[in-house]
Amino acid sequence: MNSTTAARLDALRGGQPPVNHTARTLVGLSANPGCSRRALLDACGADKGKVARQAGYPWPFGQSPFALSRGNAFERQVKEHGGARLLALLRESLGLPIEQVAYIPLESVGDNANRELRYRRTRQVLAHAARGGSSPGILYDHPMLRLAVGGQLVYLEPDVIAFKIGDKFHVVEIKSFPVIDRQADGTQVAAATRQAAVYVIALRELFADAGLDPDLVAASIFLVTPKNFGNTPIATLIDARKQIAMMTTQLARMDRIETLVKLLPAQVSFDLAVDAAGVARRPQAQLAGDLRQVPARYRPECLDHCELAGLCRAEARQDDSLDVYGPGVADVLGGIGTAQTALALAEGQRIPSADQTDVARALRHAERLRTELAAGAELAGGAA
Repeated sequence: MNSTTAARLDALRGGQPPVNHTARTLVGLSANPGCSRRALLDACGADKGKVARQAGYPWPFGQSPFALSRGNAFERQVKEHGGARLLALLRESLGLPIEQVAYIPLESVGDNANRELRYRRTRQVLAHAARGGSSPGILYDHPMLRLAVGGQLVYLEPDVIAFKIGDKFHVVEIKSFPVIDRQADGTQVAAATRQAAVYVIALRELFADAGLDPDLVAASIFLVTPKNFGNTPIATLIDARKQIAMMTTQLARMDRIETLVKLLPAQVSFDLAVDAAGVARRPQAQLAGDLRQVPARYRPECLDHCELAGLCRAEARQDDSLDVYGPGVADVLGGIGTAQTALALAEGQRIPSADQTDVARALRHAERLRTELAAGAELAGGAA
């Protein structure tokens, strides 16, 4: 990213410090990769939650305190006694030939929890292990990794990195959602796998920077979750190649933000500055107007992944956009942008353009069926 673009991204925040990305926020990018609005705000490091609230569209986002507490308690349980329980899982559940293990905590360096210092320590111990050849198995607790995202360094903290399993380093992700009868919620598993994929990418980058083979990092990850309705942990090996490729593409897109920045009017800003009394200096309507200068791609699933969802949903509704109904509708009605247009085509009140002909024919057929069914129901009701 060139210096001009970097300076413009800093200016968009209006002097506010950039927020710290996490693997969870980076995964949110993959939920809607076509949204320029989210990509730009993430690239410049704007606090999307504060921006949304100050623009008049607050949206509840993030894990509940109960979910955080449950997750932390389950992670402590899995890691207790120097990772002994986790090691037993890797041995017994997956048949791994690890006969001895070293447990290395990396949550701090001495009493110093500085992220850059922790990253350097993590890089040192992992590179040493990678060059050590016949070293025993090692569990690294809360190592610190980093990635350059949109011109900013993002520090990332996996739950555990395990080595050596088949001479590979593996990311271990610990989640508190249950696996019941060997089945887990697909959405939660997918999100956890994408999050672990971010860690895999960062770990491979660490090895590349250290002059080591990035392929030392496995493309499969271990997901540790509770079994059934108790707290007994179970480990599952998941192939994450698809998610790694997807997240690599999305992160690369963040570094190609220059084109979008060049199209922005010079006066656009996401400044959150307040006066001495703590009152926002910019009117809500002005900030919301600047946000609307950046194209969005609203989808109903944005409600679960993005702090800007309230604003984007209101905008889509105001524009009568089919995006409000989700990709299942918007994709089927390709070439039609609004619900009003779709209804007019269905009722024969609008002449379709060349690229709307097939969709219009299907809509008119559906409308005829609906009319016939309604008429039949009315006759049946009258006869009764």
